Amino acid sequence: MSDKKGHSSDTDEQQTEGIYDLYNKHPETADETVFGRKSHSDRRGFLKGAGLATMAAVLGGAIPFHRNMPAGMVPAAFAGGLDDVTIAGKDGLIVLNDRPLNAETPPHLLNDDVTPTARHFIRNNGIPPTAVDADTWTLTIDGLVDKPMTLTIEDLKKNFEVVEQQLVVECGGNGRAYFEPKAKGNQWTLGAVACSSWTGVRLADVLKAAGVQEGAVYTAHYSADKHLSGKEGKLPISRGVPIEKALGGENLIAFAQNGEALHDMNGAPLRLVVPGWPGSCSQKWLTKITVRDQVHDGPKMTGKAYRVPNRPVAPGEKVDKDDFVIIERMPVKSLITSPQTNSEVAGKEVLVRGHAWSGDRNVSKVQLSNDFGATWIDADLSDPANDGAWQTFESKVTFPQAGYYEVWAKATDDQGVSQPFAIAWNPKGYLNNSFHRIALVVKG
Repeated sequence: MSDKKGHSSDTDEQQTEGIYDLYNKHPETADETVFGRKSHSDRRGFLKGAGLATMAAVLGGAIPFHRNMPAGMVPAAFAGGLDDVTIAGKDGLIVLNDRPLNAETPPHLLNDDVTPTARHFIRNNGIPPTAVDADTWTLTIDGLVDKPMTLTIEDLKKNFEVVEQQLVVECGGNGRAYFEPKAKGNQWTLGAVACSSWTGVRLADVLKAAGVQEGAVYTAHYSADKHLSGKEGKLPISRGVPIEKALGGENLIAFAQNGEALHDMNGAPLRLVVPGWPGSCSQKWLTKITVRDQVHDGPKMTGKAYRVPNRPVAPGEKVDKDDFVIIERMPVKSLITSPQTNSEVAGKEVLVRGHAWSGDRNVSKVQLSNDFGATWIDADLSDPANDGAWQTFESKVTFPQAGYYEVWAKATDDQGVSQPFAIAWNPKGYLNNSFHRIALVVKG
């Protein structure tokens, strides 16, 4: 709105700033609040108003005449229905949100020891960049360093040891869908986790080459994606880690996944991989790392984002923002990947298989139960391929007779910490590491 002289009114500016603030704090629900458009529960609204990069990802290529598309138009590719919408280069992912694009992988599609790129989940906070050129992409290292640097991907390959490691990336909100009362945000069930093989250079090697100065406290990560509001200069996310974590040898600046270039929706052409900590620390489309003398205060680092209460709270309890602490290492967890839940199985013995991981620790044992936790058996458990990788477990489970059963999995890490049957509620729905349970019908 404008006044009679054609100037924007104070009220209009306040409303606009309010919308920007809403997109900054709650991007997953902002569209519904502002436009009344639900992203997951109403599949008919899928892609209406979504960003160009999101449309291209789903359609499998660029849209040359996108400037001519009417605003809010749903592409004809989806006119016949949306139930079978797939994302180019991805296989079997379930879309939770299209603004930003977020998609998870059903557990039975995560059975591989090394997660294929096509089955790696997607977690976006903003609008991904388009027209990305790996040959001209640069990464800047600055802040509290002796030698600020700007490096191309080729510079990284030439000047630092290139390593390949299997590393777990997991969204801090994985399992949010199972909290009651519901927590705001993407309703991830179990599939916001993966363990691909990443190729890159050690973050620690690059920081050491830059010369981290005394007084360094935290890193700050920056990327090329844009804020959902479209406001120039407004960042969708900029997180970091304590300098001690950044200097660990397990973290990579990665330019390849499973031996090939990164998928567009997984951060091409350059990203961080910080295993064992919330996936939000693993900045995608990485352009800059700044070393700071304070805890980083970028978007999604303050308030309640990626934080949990500093004490147990009652379900639904209001918690003051000063009583939240930043999430660091992720908790011990397991996932049954075979057989698929709700399967019918023949015979009274079934091979159960899956993976287990525990932040920056190893898992010492995984136990399975088919009698609702009354008794447990130890599963065979592999060693991790390297620090930061998940471990695979398997065991034959015997059923005494035909009928309905649940198989439960419980992992224990090398510090003696086990998964709980249920975890305490928290307002943002983070860190759900309760037992994984699958349902089976055994046919005699």
